[in-house]
Amino acid sequence: MTDNEKAARKKKIMHAVMWVVLLLLFLCFVAPFILVVINVFKTKADITSNPLALIGKHGFTMKNFPEAMKKMNFWRVFGNSAIITITSTILTILVSSMASFVIVRNQKWPACALLFSAMVASMVIPFQVLMVPLVSVYGGTFGVLNHRLTLILMHVGFSVSMATFMFHGSIHTNIPLELEEAALIDGCTRWQTYWQIVFPLLKPTIATVAIIDAMAFWNDYLLPSLVLTKKELYTIPIATQAFYGTYSTDIGLVMAALLLAMLPILILYVFLQRYIVEGVTSGAVKG
Repeated sequence: MTDNEKAARKKKIMHAVMWVVLLLLFLCFVAPFILVVINVFKTKADITSNPLALIGKHGFTMKNFPEAMKKMNFWRVFGNSAIITITSTILTILVSSMASFVIVRNQKWPACALLFSAMVASMVIPFQVLMVPLVSVYGGTFGVLNHRLTLILMHVGFSVSMATFMFHGSIHTNIPLELEEAALIDGCTRWQTYWQIVFPLLKPTIATVAIIDAMAFWNDYLLPSLVLTKKELYTIPIATQAFYGTYSTDIGLVMAALLLAMLPILILYVFLQRYIVEGVTSGAVKG
């Protein structure tokens, strides 16, 4: 066997091993979702007796969905989650993209360098460190808890640093200064240049930030549970606690609630997924 044949054979073996490893990782990540989909159409007894069976002994049932929606008051909590998630995501994109534009185009200003350094440094601070002071100050001192706007502003405050970091890399790498100079020569103001030239070129990064932050806001349990204590303001993750009793839990209703909670984010990901990789890598390599 020649050296070329040995190299080709080794390459094929490594390729096969890589695919096996990727398949195993894929199954590990997808298995919980598959279990939810399988068990959501079973009765509680069938889920408890054999959760891995495709169809339970009592057959296929759709009762879990209407019962779960009624018990968690689905449309109200869905509306709360949608308002908070959409508003927080839009504000995060607007604030972070504009801040990144100012920082990138005014790098010589000490204030911009200091602000960007502070944002990057803040990303390493865990939320648990700020959790107790946050509730004490905003709840005890200012009394502004139990408001959607409070939660929205907190979401924006905690997510804007990462988003600014991503937009900073994208603007610095992919948007040449000559485009803005040409727009200014044509009579555009700084504001018009940003919205008509720069912002449309940030679509991949916008899509990436949107899906990352929307998933985080939609699925967040800890911060909403601290800020929102009134039932009429509950989001979906908090409302799912209604299915967990002290002595027993209806697993079928829990599965239905989890599936209903996942669907909006899955739909959003399907529409934006083609931008995700491009947005993540847009600021990684300087062209």
